[in-house]
Amino acid sequence: MTPARTRIGVVGAGALGYHHVRIMREMDDVEFVGFHEARPERAAQVAEELGVRAWESEAALVEACDALTIVVPTPAHYAVAKAAVAQGRHVLIEKPLTATLAEADEILAIARASGALVQTGHVERFNRAIRAAMPYVDRPRFLESDRLAPFNPRGSDVAVVLDLMIHDIDLLLTLVKSGAQEVQAVGIPVLTPFVDIANARITFTSGAVANVTASRVSRERMRKLRIFQQSGYLSLDLGAGNGEFYRIRGDVDLSELTKAPQQLEAFVERIPLEAPEGEPLRLEFRSFLDAVRGKAPVTVTGDDGREALAVALRIVREIERTRPALAAGLERPRA
Repeated sequence: MTPARTRIGVVGAGALGYHHVRIMREMDDVEFVGFHEARPERAAQVAEELGVRAWESEAALVEACDALTIVVPTPAHYAVAKAAVAQGRHVLIEKPLTATLAEADEILAIARASGALVQTGHVERFNRAIRAAMPYVDRPRFLESDRLAPFNPRGSDVAVVLDLMIHDIDLLLTLVKSGAQEVQAVGIPVLTPFVDIANARITFTSGAVANVTASRVSRERMRKLRIFQQSGYLSLDLGAGNGEFYRIRGDVDLSELTKAPQQLEAFVERIPLEAPEGEPLRLEFRSFLDAVRGKAPVTVTGDDGREALAVALRIVREIERTRPALAAGLERPRA
């Protein structure tokens, strides 16, 4: 049985792992055991800055914990998570869950056998704009997502689909509440050997359609999501953590709209979307700890992470399939 003060540690103390360590050491109802970072210089730097213990041995840290967050590069997720869940340690694994579906399936199978909980680090589920919008989402029919960012070496060891777009894939699956049926996608590498800009059109089994764009070579940051449904239109700014819902007024005679032009306000009401303040990463950790202690179900399950990964990998395969044709078109001489 997990103690009241859960013993928790962090594996990986890079740019994101640093914030895992920072937040975990501040939570007053956990026993923060420490962290492991494979690079000695980085480990020493983080330990000194945050005043926490850096463990030289990953295995020893796992042994000393009830639960861990895993914030190593994606290709290493499988080995670290497998070792932890095999010992019954609960894990929060940063997205993407693993590099392949076979790795994800093995980790989830071992976790079921050992009784370990697996949560996937899709932190956008805890974004203030998403939390505010969820009560108004009702059978979306069309969704449009744009996630653009300047280049950052972190995450560039995989395609932008697995680095950035997978956040939005998870959100779309959550909002639509149905699986992906058909995927069309294009993308190109710009600064890395992997795809740096990608666009995908996803048709869901519910009939909903989503258009998703992700880029890590943009001049400016943008994280916006638009949701169209029969009752109205939601516009969300995930970067700012706010949004609006434009809902068709209940007292409108729609037949009157065919007789003469009218101002938007005549038949639509604007509802500002609001939710309590909260640092998404901190809320994510709180949800993980509540699940570990049996107070709540896992918010973003390992199966959720696997489903998002499956769609992301379909998009990557579709891009790889279309790239030769795209390249041939670009190389064709002008008439």
